[in-house]
Amino acid sequence: MQDLEQLINVPKPAWDILETWFAQTRNSFEILEKDDERAAQELLTLQLNIGTPLGAVIFETGGILVKNGWLRLLGSGSKKMDRGLTEWNYGKTFAESGEKPSYLLVADDVIGGYFALNSGGLAGGLGKIHYYSPVTEQWKDLNLGYSEFLGWALNADLDSFYQGLFWDNWQQQVSGLSGNQVLIFTPELSFKTDNQRHSQVVPIERHYQATFKTDDKFGGAYSVS
Repeated sequence: MQDLEQLINVPKPAWDILETWFAQTRNSFEILEKDDERAAQELLTLQLNIGTPLGAVIFETGGILVKNGWLRLLGSGSKKMDRGLTEWNYGKTFAESGEKPSYLLVADDVIGGYFALNSGGLAGGLGKIHYYSPVTEQWKDLNLGYSEFLGWALNADLDSFYQGLFWDNWQQQVSGLSGNQVLIFTPELSFKTDNQRHSQVVPIERHYQATFKTDDKFGGAYSVS
């Protein structure tokens, strides 16, 4: 097991490259402030050095919010998104420290979609980002490594990727949520309808458990209009 000094003393920190990416992005983003102690612990638990883009994002950020918080990339956790990457994955993709996760949850979106780095637990490419869509209720291999995914999040046409899922004045509602909350909809997004959907804010922990662990269908909703 490597100590913190070994993980951060690398010839070419990936953050230097990422900073050049941040200077020329298509999509708006916010880098959340990190807590040094928390960032160090996250890096030690994952045993990933900062020469890698994922290690750099974990160590240098509390997370990254893209497009008014619609898309959330996990870092080491912050007040605005109070869950670090390894903290969030514990009990979901691995049960004990040192155990290889079946996949690693690295990002999610406000409508209940999850992005995971596959390490064998998902059908599809190893080391590739897969997206769990709340519309299809299935995982899809995006055929992107983590660094490619980060570039995609910052520069892709997200309006096209999420076509038909935005609503009038969504920015105001989404920007008011914390990174620990998601929206659920009635009717569900997997159900095609021409009628207005209603939304409810729920903790993302509850949403994940309901999506992957239980048959909880949630209760109540309120109008987004």
